[in-house]
Formats: sequence, C-alpha cells, structure tokens
Amino acid sequence: MTAHSTAPRKGNQVAPIAAHSLNGRKTPDHVAIIMDGNGRWAQQRGLPRLEGHRAGTDNVNRLLEAMGRYGIKYVTLYAFSTENWSRPRDEVMGLMAILQDVVAREAANLHSQNVRLRYLGRTDRLTPALWQAIRSALELTQNNTGLNLSVAFDYGGRDEIVQAVRRIVREGIPPGEITEELFQRYLYTCELPDPDLVIRTGGEQRLSNFLTWQSAYSEYYCSNVFWPDFDEAELERVLEAFSQRKRRFGGLDSAV
Repeated sequence: MTAHSTAPRKGNQVAPIAAHSLNGRKTPDHVAIIMDGNGRWAQQRGLPRLEGHRAGTDNVNRLLEAMGRYGIKYVTLYAFSTENWSRPRDEVMGLMAILQDVVAREAANLHSQNVRLRYLGRTDRLTPALWQAIRSALELTQNNTGLNLSVAFDYGGRDEIVQAVRRIVREGIPPGEITEELFQRYLYTCELPDPDLVIRTGGEQRLSNFLTWQSAYSEYYCSNVFWPDFDEAELERVLEAFSQRKRRFGGLDSAV
C-alpha cells in the first residue's frame, strides 16, 4: 500500500527501469498522465462538469488495456490535486463520490486483470467512506504482479516534499545522512521508478504541481485532446514521439 500512512521503505529504492523496445520501437516503462479537459469536454456538449469527470473515468480502462499491449508497466494518473479543494464544493464532493463509486466498482475487475493498485497522496482529508473503499482495493490487489496503476488523489508535488521532510525530521535523521536516495524513500512513490514520460491532455502546457521531484528527467508531451477523447490512436502518436527522443540524463549522446 502506498499512501500517506505508509512507513518509508528501508531498503534501496527501486531503480528506474530503462525504456525497452516493442516491435523495434522504444517505449516507456512508466507513463504519468495529467488527465485534463474533462470539464471543458462536458461544457462543449452542454453537460454539467461532473459528467465530463465521469466520462474521464470511463476512459481509464480503455487506456490501461492499450498501455498493457504496449508493454507499459507503470501508469500514474493525476486525479485530484491539493489545489483542487478551491473548486466549488459541489464539484469537489462530486469528484469524491465518483472516485468512491469507480473504486468500489472496478476493484474486482482490476484484480482479475492482475493490476496492482496504489494510492499517492494525503488521506486525512478524504471522506471515511472513500478511504475505506480505497483501502479495500489496495488490500485486494497488493500481491498482483501485472501493471501497476497509481492514482494521485489529494496529491501535490510540493506538499509531498514537505510531508517527506517532516517525517525525516520526526525520525531524527542527521542532516549529513540525508541524500537524494534516502529522501526518495520518504516520498509517496518510494516503491516506483521515476516516470519516463509525463502526458498532459487538454492542451495546457504546465505540470500543475505533479510529481515535482520524480519528473526531473521525464520526457513531456502535451496533447490537445481532452482526456475523455484520448484514445489508443492518440496514445500511438504520443509513443511515436517518445520513441524519437534522446534521453541523456545530463550526459552526452554516446555518438557525440
């Protein structure tokens, strides 16, 4: 279980997995997605914003199946940020109700597909019913060995860093012992490799406080497609663009 209440792992952090080839094309192992454009998708159709969020959740299963076919091992979805609390109360409570319904409805399906579900973010501000649904899903899928699906809810990259610092201070770790490797063990993502690729849908071109530490060397792709319409064809275009990137991680191309 990966959540705010989870103790940091004391072993070495999982090392990033290099992108591999599928049919001769380099593909990412870890894809993180900022699922933007749900509200605008609904407004274009004369629907309430919450209907866009429901359409967005319906799209998750289709994309997970497609990503599995491309050999992607880790998928992280940005579902609700720490800043989203500033939205109208009706929308916030509606989002929580949608997530609770989706988790309760899809947990068994994810389990049958050998998907490991993880939660990234704070838990102290969730409704008790929502947190119970999430805990049940995490426990049900915790031993699965297939695709790892992480849902970032009430998540903020800066908040995650602050929470990690607080835990390090509480444990009395001397400043001289704090390294990047140690710090990573106190993040919500301590059991995950850093994302190879961060996708934002909906046409905006910013990270919006998502995986601030982990995305330092991620590749980025901004899609103009609203999340409910982000299909396998668009995913194919994104992966094709990723396959053309050269990732040097601060070094030089070996051919130079």
